[in-house]
This record gives sequence, structure tokens and C-alpha cells, in this order.
Amino acid sequence: MRYQWYKMNIFIRWLAPTRQTIILAFDTRSPIAERIQGSLQNPDSNCLGDPFWVYARLAADLVDLQDSAVWAIRNQVRAIETERKPIGKPQPDYRHLHDVARHAIHVSESLDVATETMEGILVQHDNFLSQNFPFQATNTDASESIHRQLLFCKAMISNLRHRSVANRERLQNEIQLAFNSVAQYDAGISVQIGRAAQLDGAAMKTVAFLTITFLPATFLSAVFSMSFFDFEADSDSWSVSSKLWIYWAFAIPTTLATFGLWHFWHKIFPPTYVG
Repeated sequence: MRYQWYKMNIFIRWLAPTRQTIILAFDTRSPIAERIQGSLQNPDSNCLGDPFWVYARLAADLVDLQDSAVWAIRNQVRAIETERKPIGKPQPDYRHLHDVARHAIHVSESLDVATETMEGILVQHDNFLSQNFPFQATNTDASESIHRQLLFCKAMISNLRHRSVANRERLQNEIQLAFNSVAQYDAGISVQIGRAAQLDGAAMKTVAFLTITFLPATFLSAVFSMSFFDFEADSDSWSVSSKLWIYWAFAIPTTLATFGLWHFWHKIFPPTYVG
């Protein structure tokens, strides 16, 4: 997502005797510098007696910039809301969601500051109109027009702030939906794993029961049927060969080799997990 933030640092001083306004803009980059210069050119001579004519024009530019920023965030949020969700496992782009949320927070912050600033400017303008300066040559109609412009800009910024708050809440709703969708899918997979584990557990119980039942007798019958043991029916006695160690010499390594083969088989061919 490509973006660019604009910063406006402006110092204004009004010289009442000559009705001159000194405007100093610093750290202002293109195209804002050109825009400010164009907005402040050719002022109405009737407005020069009111130092707030500059604020009215700058506030109009600020409203335009904030409007573009708010609707840019709105377009991003709307694109997220209308994005087609994939079938199967949800794969939300959390990085993109949080980037948009970060910009939405910044826009809301700048609108909060702009609203408070406009309220302060309106208070100061009311104080200016209620006082009589020695060199004041204010055109009443022009000052009232400037005041109405300031009120309009303040109302627009306030409305944009409400829109920005709505954008942020809608985006937060989408983030929560993404988290809940992934959690719901994972919960469904967990249920499937649990059911499969129950089936495997029932089968293993059956195998274990049969093993416990037949394995001891089978093992004993296999051991005593080896040629290392000899039963003499005539004398009704048992004899054990001195070479019985050969059985253990082959049985133990073969058992260890079987366990080793099983271990490396799972390393080479790992099991496929659900989900």
C-alpha cells in the first residue's frame, strides 16, 4: 500500500497598522507548498483588516486534504469488506489489515487535533471581533464571512472525524472477523482430530486387549517350541541346550534394529497432519 503524509507548519503574524500579514511556512514539501501559495494569492482587500482570513483559506485546504485521507481509508476498508473469502482454510492478510488500521488511527488523530485547533481559532476570532483595536479597520461583513467559513470548515472536520471513527470501527470489525474465522476453522479441525482420536482409541483398546490376551501365551509357546529345549517323554524331563545364548544374541539386535527402522521411517516420511 503506497501512501504519503503531508505536514503543514505555518507561522502567521498580522501587522494591524498596515493590515499586512506575514506568513512563514517551513518544512512544507511539494505539492503542499504550491497549494498553500496558490490559496493565499489575491486576497480580498476587505478581508485584510481581519487577520483570520489566512486561517479560513488554510482551513479550506486542510478540509480538502483530510477529506481525501478519510475516503482513501474508507476505500481500503470497503475493499477488505468486499474481498471474496477463500473456500476452506481462511488466510487473512493480517499485515495489510494492521497497516490500514495504523493509517486509520493516524487520520483520526489528525482530525481530533484539527477539531480542537479549529475550536481554538473560532474562540480567538470571537475575541478579536469583540475587542476594539486602535488600528482596527475591520470590515464587518468580511469578518462575518470569514467567521462563517471557519465555522463551515470546523463542521466539515468534525463530520470527517465521525467518518474516520466509523472507518476505524469497521476495520476493527473486519480484523475481529478474520481472527474469529481462523479460530472457528481451527476449532473445527480440533473437533475432527478429537473424533479421529476417539476412533483410534477404541481400535487401540481392542488391539491392546487381544494383545494382552494372546501375546503371553504365544510368546511362551514360541520359546518352548525352540530346539534349544528338549522334552524327553520317556524320562519325563526337560533339557536346555548350552547354545541358548545364540537366541538372545540375535533377538536383541534384531529388536533394536526394528525400533531404529521405525524411528527413521517417521523421520524420512513424516505423517500428514489435518489442517
